[in-house]
Amino acid sequence: MTAVPLGVPEVPARPVAPRRRSRRIQVGPVAVGGGAPVSVQSMTTTRTSDIGATLQQIAELTASGCQIVRVACPTQDDADALATIARKSQIPVIADIHFQPKYVFAAIEAGCAAVRVNPGNIKQFDDQVKEIARAARDHGTPVRIGVNAGSLDRRLLKKYGRATPEALVESALWEASLFEEHDFRDIKISVKHNDPVVMIEAYRQLAESCDYPLHLGVTEAGPAFQGTVKSAVAFGALLSEGIGDTIRVSLSAPPAEEVKVGIQILQSLGLRERRLEIVSCPSCGRAQVDVYKLAEEVTAGLDGMEVPLRVAVMGCVVNGPGEAREADLGVASGNGKGQIFVKGEVVKTVPESKIVETLIEEALRIAEQAK
Repeated sequence: MTAVPLGVPEVPARPVAPRRRSRRIQVGPVAVGGGAPVSVQSMTTTRTSDIGATLQQIAELTASGCQIVRVACPTQDDADALATIARKSQIPVIADIHFQPKYVFAAIEAGCAAVRVNPGNIKQFDDQVKEIARAARDHGTPVRIGVNAGSLDRRLLKKYGRATPEALVESALWEASLFEEHDFRDIKISVKHNDPVVMIEAYRQLAESCDYPLHLGVTEAGPAFQGTVKSAVAFGALLSEGIGDTIRVSLSAPPAEEVKVGIQILQSLGLRERRLEIVSCPSCGRAQVDVYKLAEEVTAGLDGMEVPLRVAVMGCVVNGPGEAREADLGVASGNGKGQIFVKGEVVKTVPESKIVETLIEEALRIAEQAK
């Protein structure tokens, strides 16, 4: 493939901050921690016992860029389905275990790439750590200790009064210490909270207290808009300090939307190679075209483009020409027409009705040249 110089930068040689040093684990073929790239996770919404529907959703998540998927395992029927799902999934499958410790062993035996346990709501979990550690070690299965504010151990709630950062961290480190007693350290930790401020502080304390890889999440973040903002704020703060090895954006929305948001967060921080980037003005009284509509139509028309491409969609002559020249492809609009820029040069002027069509044609031409 011949390289075509494009305006979108690749992952910078100097990231926003040096990555926190952590031990590395393997979640199937995906390396986590130890300097490995930050990976994006999501979780299926299907009943895991419905193998066909679950595999179909995993395929959709894979196509959207998800690298690791978690599936719920609340029943025996779900546990029975794990072996087939783990074998047929295109990406590593993590079994999500609550309440019943027997499903931890079932998931390990089924060949899941990892097991997530929530010690706060698994009965007599601490008493079975020795057996879980032995089974996980024998099968090479990492364990994620997932502490949630909503299911914190009652002993710690009594001690701290609520799910404080200190309570979340103490819970996670206590459970990790039980595994360490049995010489098991193939561990990843998460300390999730629905308040980004509490969550950020918990992860900062945890990062200073251990060298395990950390999975970032704002739990129950909310509907798509609110959850996206919360997650972007929390992840941005932590990742910009080098904290975090895997992420999940928890939205009340289809799982593929979680993945799209997660990928965009990593791209915005320079932690993943950027693909399509739309630069568009927020519109104002100077705009002489419908910038909102233009930007949405261009974004939809270029959805799925793999070539790194910065496209500027500008609505007036103040910043329009400058932004368009800086992009790989752009339009500066006004007076019912648009000047189309490619690599900083005006290549044509088209009526407003042809702007979207022309931009898409030029983008496809650039993409073809990059092959």
